[in-house]
Amino acid sequence: MKTMTCKELGGACDEKFTANSFDEIGRLSKEHTKHMFDKRDLAHLEAIKQMNELMKDKTAFIQWLHSKKETFDKLPNN
Repeated sequence: MKTMTCKELGGACDEKFTANSFDEIGRLSKEHTKHMFDKRDLAHLEAIKQMNELMKDKTAFIQWLHSKKETFDKLPNN
């Protein structure tokens, strides 16, 4: 199990996600983002806006995603 925060994954808060794989931590982050979107949390709405801009450039987004996976892979197990 490894832990990353919302901020470490491009979000806006210190909420922690713990998972066995990068894909799993991505799913947890996505669920959290949806919840914060539904709450209309302004900080998360800004982070979503920035992520949407990043996703417009497929190459940049893939590079960003790979860097986050590398970060996850280098983390020690909890």
